[in-house]
Amino acid sequence: MASSGGEMMLHEESLFRSFPLAELMDLCTWRDMENMTTVQEFILLGFPGTWHFRVSLVVLFALMYSLTVTGNASIIALVWANRNLHTPMYFFLCNLSFLEIWYVTGVVPKAMGVMLGTSQTISFRVCILQLFFLLSLGSTECFLLAVMAYDRYLAICYPLRYNSLMNNAFSAQLALSSWLGGFLAISLLAFLTSRLTFCGPKVINHFLCDIDSCLALSCTDTRPVELATFLISIIVVVVSCVVTLVSYMYIISTILRIQSAQGRKKAFSTCSAHLTVVTIWYSSTIFLYVKPSAQNSLDLNKLVNTFNTVVTPLLNPFIYTLRNKEVIQALEKAFQKK
Repeated sequence: MASSGGEMMLHEESLFRSFPLAELMDLCTWRDMENMTTVQEFILLGFPGTWHFRVSLVVLFALMYSLTVTGNASIIALVWANRNLHTPMYFFLCNLSFLEIWYVTGVVPKAMGVMLGTSQTISFRVCILQLFFLLSLGSTECFLLAVMAYDRYLAICYPLRYNSLMNNAFSAQLALSSWLGGFLAISLLAFLTSRLTFCGPKVINHFLCDIDSCLALSCTDTRPVELATFLISIIVVVVSCVVTLVSYMYIISTILRIQSAQGRKKAFSTCSAHLTVVTIWYSSTIFLYVKPSAQNSLDLNKLVNTFNTVVTPLLNPFIYTLRNKEVIQALEKAFQKK
């Protein structure tokens, strides 16, 4: 019996090696693949450390989340309540604040559960959904920042024609296009990621599902997804960044031609807050996504992602309020009324 079994094994192997596939894979590998099981859920590692360290991070994340939601919601309420702020620039700012609220909401509550150890698992479908949601909002933010730069370009370079060029209908179309473009751009990437096979290990070295972590765990060919990530990053990040840079080149050129120092200061003050936000956002986003391969350090990506998804949304409302006289005046009036 043992002899006949051995003969059957040899016969199987000789048949297998008659196929071209045998050049790429031996029989043992083929049998291992048959025995693999598809991972249905992942374990998010979060930030490893002592219990006290993780509790401290949870408290910090909770504080930052509360400030982010309160700050961005306050900007929306302030613009809505003050008729002097009913302009395209503040309409785009409200879109950005609304986006930031959902951006941190898609990250922080789950991250807190991961760090406390109460919600470390995440199903494959929810993981893909979180990835799609966060990347779509990130792409939308890129488009919104480019639109806001274009708005400042029209306001400073064509002040007499600004109201006719950037009317309510056109500003609404630009905002809607930013949202649709952001979500549509990531649809293909999310679909390709959902087609990957995960055979184990199933531990994600992160507090959220990001594209690099998924690629690192996949047991199938990830080159199509890496290529799609790179190309979509070029389209979304680089193109929107170029639009922003070109807009500011014209803005700075126009400001430098203004005769009075007071006029230059006033013109620059209208776009300094946006320029600060653009610099912070694009520097971290380009590092994370504009690269031909996903072989960066996952620990480094985790730190940069923390800054991108938690810190930046917190800074935005403070940057726009502290560096904007119109918003400060509106806040003063609101407090005086109370």
